[in-house]
Amino acid sequence: MGHTATAQAGSGGLTATEHRLANGLRVVLSEDHLTPVAAVCLWYDVGSRHEVKGRTGLAHLFEHLMFQGSASVPGNGHFELVQGAGGSLNGTTSFERTNYFETMPTHQLELALWLEADRMGSLLAALDDESMENQRDVVKNERRQRYDNVPYGTAFERLTALAYPEGHPYHHTPIGSMADLDAASLEDARAFFRTYYAPNNAVLSVVGDIDPEKTLAWVEKYFGSIPAHDGKQPPRDGSLPDVIGEQLREEIVEEVPARALMAAYRLPHDGTRECDAADVALTILGGGESSLLHNRLVRRDQTAVAAGFGMLRLAGAPSLGWLDVKTSSGVEIPAIEAAVDEELARFAAEGPTAEEMERAQAQLEREWLDRLSTVAGRADELCRFAVLFGDPQLALTAVQRVLDVTAEEVQAVAAARLRPDNRAVLVYEPLAADGSDQHEESDDSDENEGAEQ
Repeated sequence: MGHTATAQAGSGGLTATEHRLANGLRVVLSEDHLTPVAAVCLWYDVGSRHEVKGRTGLAHLFEHLMFQGSASVPGNGHFELVQGAGGSLNGTTSFERTNYFETMPTHQLELALWLEADRMGSLLAALDDESMENQRDVVKNERRQRYDNVPYGTAFERLTALAYPEGHPYHHTPIGSMADLDAASLEDARAFFRTYYAPNNAVLSVVGDIDPEKTLAWVEKYFGSIPAHDGKQPPRDGSLPDVIGEQLREEIVEEVPARALMAAYRLPHDGTRECDAADVALTILGGGESSLLHNRLVRRDQTAVAAGFGMLRLAGAPSLGWLDVKTSSGVEIPAIEAAVDEELARFAAEGPTAEEMERAQAQLEREWLDRLSTVAGRADELCRFAVLFGDPQLALTAVQRVLDVTAEEVQAVAAARLRPDNRAVLVYEPLAADGSDQHEESDDSDENEGAEQ
């Protein structure tokens, strides 16, 4: 079943058709004959929010296991076949989904669809202790390289744990803990696959230089015989009050190159007009070198070498506004924090100017259009809106929704959410050369350090 493509208002002429197989697999097709390539994107409705205490990291571990071979494609064959055909591929895991994607020359599209169907339908036949141990070690090493052994590497994990209380489905990040990765058994992985890697828990999008009728026939041929599975439980409730109600704070003394102030503000859920307004607000405040915080801290005061404010959009829990400031040499965190709070309070009181609104909305419009203009980016967004909001067509009109936000809405969300009692804060203090807390030794030298800048 499906429907014909009709360009919606605000879609820029982009179209998509939707179909559903008898086993529940949702299929979204979008033709684009500009270049002879096609993107295949498969989103499974499973992420770290579906995990339980003691078994964190399973969603991400399974992303790796999906590249370890299936019944018809042993070992590293998935990578070898795609890259040998001139394509590219990868997979990622987030709080709310796991996705897999290939971009292929048009004449190799059938290969990509067969590969995705083969591992959806037959991965368990190849999943054994050897592949489990291999990928467990890969993920643990990834954790060391990206989190544990790099400056500020655990900031995201720490702030997430502060912003979402113990027991909340978003309290832990997708990477998982070392202890839980060690504890995961082969049977845990098999049960996870049987529960979540089913066609009725997935959305497949194909975008690019395609023949929709032929593509849909291939999808039916390769995916249609895979049985549905009804054992999935819905994720735990991720709702929280709009405002945290206090400032949550943690100080870390580590071997980092500079003092840093990082904070996570609780913001509206993705998919709401308030979330779009918050996105505009954060773009004005910290989205690039023309932003208010960059102009204040880096250019004017010269108290920071970098200052940014971005947004982590989340559908099943409050989104997060992500502040990241790295200080200039000798500058103390209280000076940075006072300046940030002053800028946020002024913005909440006065709201954005017409010029700031125009610049921020143009910046967000460009980012959205850049993403939708590539076959891989559009395929990913079509899956995202289908999985998280039930309607892939919303991806094609997202730009217009951002442009419809008013200055009054931006000011309102800033006043309601960007306040000291609605944030989790991390303060990084560097270790001195002798391994002691540099902050404690610098009290008598602040004036001299400032004069040397």
